[in-house]
Amino acid sequence: MSRWSGLRDFLLIWFGQLVSGVGSRLTTFALGVWVLQTTGSTTRFALVFVSMAVPALLISPFAGALVDRWDRRRTMIVCEAISAATMLALAGLLASGHLAMWHIYVGVGAVALSNAFLQPAYAASIPLLASADQLTRVNGLVQTGFAVAQVGGPLLAGVLVSTISLQGVLVVDALTFVIGLLALCLAKVPRLARDPQAPQQGLWQEASTGFAYVRERRGLMGLLIVFGLSNFMFGIASIAITPLILSVADPALLGVQMAIGGSGLLFGGLLMSTWGGPRRRVVGVLGFSMLAGLFLAAHGLRPSFPLLVVAGFAFFLSVPVINACNATLWQSKVPAELQGRCFAIQRVLAESAMPLAFCLAGPLAEHVFEPLMAADGALAGSLGLLIGVGPGRGLGLMFLVLGAAMMTIAAVAWSRRAIREVENDLPDALAAPAVAHADSEAPAGAAQGDARCAV
Repeated sequence: MSRWSGLRDFLLIWFGQLVSGVGSRLTTFALGVWVLQTTGSTTRFALVFVSMAVPALLISPFAGALVDRWDRRRTMIVCEAISAATMLALAGLLASGHLAMWHIYVGVGAVALSNAFLQPAYAASIPLLASADQLTRVNGLVQTGFAVAQVGGPLLAGVLVSTISLQGVLVVDALTFVIGLLALCLAKVPRLARDPQAPQQGLWQEASTGFAYVRERRGLMGLLIVFGLSNFMFGIASIAITPLILSVADPALLGVQMAIGGSGLLFGGLLMSTWGGPRRRVVGVLGFSMLAGLFLAAHGLRPSFPLLVVAGFAFFLSVPVINACNATLWQSKVPAELQGRCFAIQRVLAESAMPLAFCLAGPLAEHVFEPLMAADGALAGSLGLLIGVGPGRGLGLMFLVLGAAMMTIAAVAWSRRAIREVENDLPDALAAPAVAHADSEAPAGAAQGDARCAV
């Protein structure tokens, strides 16, 4: 049997999410540029991203519980419809000359809220659409779609803003959400069968059930901690990389490094979708986390632009392997009826770790690492002999520390048997019994759930 057989419905949804993902990145980039050019205010520019992050962070724990209550396909359809309507509303306000900053904040917040529901529903639908032996490749394809959006969105935005204006970009984004919606309408996603005799719980109880399930399984809890700490390290690095590059190259080369680094995401996703990753998914998570830490540390070894390009590409190449193996592991070990909540928990960790990292990156660089590696700094006569001294070398030291920390976290996690053997110690949680929608049949590739994971 072909490795891709029975995946028609997944591929339909994947294509729709790829297109709408590109649209989302396109609008985020274009709106940010418009706010900067219109107001000249860095604070207002930053508030666009705050408006996206805070509402999603607050709603995500409850979004996961609601996703597990609701039909996942219909949830995604409603989310795409809300996002499309929001973009059209912003385009209409801009065309009439009435677009205000608060409209933008509300608009991007509404799309972020929709995405807080859509992403757990999407991730939790995958085990219903693919067989167990297809999961890692399928998640690799999801990572490929994410990479296309990350790289293609800003590139496309730069072209469209200069040719069809922001209003046109907003309309294009609305159309990408419509494409995502149509793909979902054409796809068939089995619904989870519900036990009518099961006691009804409140929303807060349901939201806490997912965390309780993870907390009681030390292997999953350990992986969750690794996920949160890794996101924190990456958040600091994502802020520090721009001044590090500018310390060794001119601004024109900044985009080159970013583009080549971003292409690593794309190649990594393609690698996972063809290779399928290591047989043991925990090796893919922790082993490639160690490699990612090594490549992150390599950024700081020398003030060399070619080194930054190679290290950035290699780092991003490893990220889809980590993410695909991590998603597959959770999809395999968590019962289908809890997956929306568990993926929402990961989203909360990521959403909360990144802003904290963003806030710490600047002060750490300016007041700790750069002074240490100044010509007369405390480490100039020791570590400075190896990595150099002067402007930017403190940032290099920061990357060395971040990379070493990421490798240490992965190594400590591997040393814990509960994490290292999580795949062997926890039984597979096949999809709960599913029933087809009234207008569809269950897809051939869907796992029909011969068993549930023991609780």
